Amino acid sequence: MDKEIVTIVELNAENWYECCTLEVSEEQTRFMESNAVSIAQTKFEPTLKPYVIQYEGKTVGFLMFNSVKEELDGYWVYRIMVDKNFQGKGIGKKATELMIEEIMKQPKANKIIVGYHPENIGAHQLYEGLGFVDKGDRFGKEMAVVKAL
Repeated sequence: MDKEIVTIVELNAENWYECCTLEVSEEQTRFMESNAVSIAQTKFEPTLKPYVIQYEGKTVGFLMFNSVKEELDGYWVYRIMVDKNFQGKGIGKKATELMIEEIMKQPKANKIIVGYHPENIGAHQLYEGLGFVDKGDRFGKEMAVVKAL
């Protein structure tokens, strides 16, 4: 799939509501908050950077990362989701690659961390395929995987 078909654009007044209507599959709902909750979180934590994932110009997903380093001295990914109707097309992987490019623009970006529930097989496959490594770090019910830049 061409990266140009998948783009990420900053969340804004024109695309936030459409982003709130996106849904993951029923079995994935136990692993993440709704996009509306994540968008609300950005209003209280201004270092969080929300983006809409677009596929051929259509809003199909949402992602969010922190623009300041946190635990494990890295930039944390807070959310990556693709609507259930667009999963399985490689959109999540391309969007994650684009997000990594954005994170690499941050000051002293040398590490990206993602936390997810160990039973979330889709997340595990995505991050492992992009070079994230499980070094045994755990935060509550979530495992944290690390990608060195």
